[in-house]
Amino acid sequence: MTLPSPHLDPPAEERRPVVIVGAGPAGLAIGNILRAASVDCLVLETESREFIETRPRAGIVEEWALRELRRRGLGRGMQDRAEAHTECEFRFAGERHRFAYTDLTGHRHYVYPQPMLVTDLVREYTEVRGGDIRFGVRDVRLHDLDTDRPSVSYLCPESGRRRIVGCDFVAGCDGARGATRDALPPGRARIARHDYGIGWLALLAEAPPSSDCVVFGVHPRGFAGHMPRGPEVTRYYLQCPPGDDPESWGHERVWAELRERLRAAGAPALTEGRLIEKRVLAMHDYVVEPLVFGRLFLAGDAAHLTAPIAAKGMNLALHDAFLLGDALAARLTRGDGTGLDGYSAAALRRVWDYQEFSQWLSDIYHGAACGDPFRAGTTLARLRRLFTSPAAAAAFAEQYLGTAARH
Repeated sequence: MTLPSPHLDPPAEERRPVVIVGAGPAGLAIGNILRAASVDCLVLETESREFIETRPRAGIVEEWALRELRRRGLGRGMQDRAEAHTECEFRFAGERHRFAYTDLTGHRHYVYPQPMLVTDLVREYTEVRGGDIRFGVRDVRLHDLDTDRPSVSYLCPESGRRRIVGCDFVAGCDGARGATRDALPPGRARIARHDYGIGWLALLAEAPPSSDCVVFGVHPRGFAGHMPRGPEVTRYYLQCPPGDDPESWGHERVWAELRERLRAAGAPALTEGRLIEKRVLAMHDYVVEPLVFGRLFLAGDAAHLTAPIAAKGMNLALHDAFLLGDALAARLTRGDGTGLDGYSAAALRRVWDYQEFSQWLSDIYHGAACGDPFRAGTTLARLRRLFTSPAAAAAFAEQYLGTAARH
């Protein structure tokens, strides 16, 4: 919960208009937006720069998000290195079905791994726009959020002393287990949760992609996913029991299961390689409502989590950042508080839209393996409809690409 300001010895208070807690895509995008508006801000991050620039994370960027990044001068790396995708592939009942969403909508997906985006945003914020970011801080605490003079304190990694930074606003972008979520006042935050009751074994293979697009395998043994992450690295997913031990999935077992679940007539053989990451993800979602508590504004995973079922997490974080960064800049440069007043409602509209699509898509991915013949039958009916009904195909494409939700 929020704490009163601590007494420091010696007092060493500094002041910034905005303190951003967390250097993920949301926090860094907000920092860059503020610096572009000549607003001073400070980013605090508990991890090292090397860690945040290398940890494996999401890789799908929706076209509207890429367009917004470019418009704000933040998409230079993407322009040269992002890989455009125009279709995906479903494999079920032993057959391949290509889904050409660009032909239906005129829009694309882009593959650009989150570590590359974070690296771009850190460089732009620090080296181009002169932003201040402090890595490796410890024991971050938020104070006096219900007043007009909130502050954030932390232990300096060099001196071990607690430092305090006064501010006008705090942007909480440090995830579900961060200090900003801990600061939520009891009884004022509603956290809605949904547990899918399944796990995904997330794999990163040191191997070229085995297809030129994202592949979804819907199989009675469980879902399998193939997601290109570059010319030499591929992300794979395998449905598994929640809480399963990733170490029980040896090399041979993983590739045998991937071959079975992604098997289809005419499909190329999988290109195998060394597994450089194995972890089990518990498929669940949550949404915090509202996203504003006094002078604290939540964004990204601190505000909501969408399971990677529909590859929406990084895109939602960027959507929050665009809204909140613009709103903070308007308030601090022009005295216009309209954007801040409407931030929570505007952000949550897209959050809930993406949550609903993720839940719908989960039924398709996992229905064939649920053990219920009736549900398995309706799952296959839904899948076939995507390839026989233009209306169903168009509706799916809009949701999949994020074009149904207005930015």
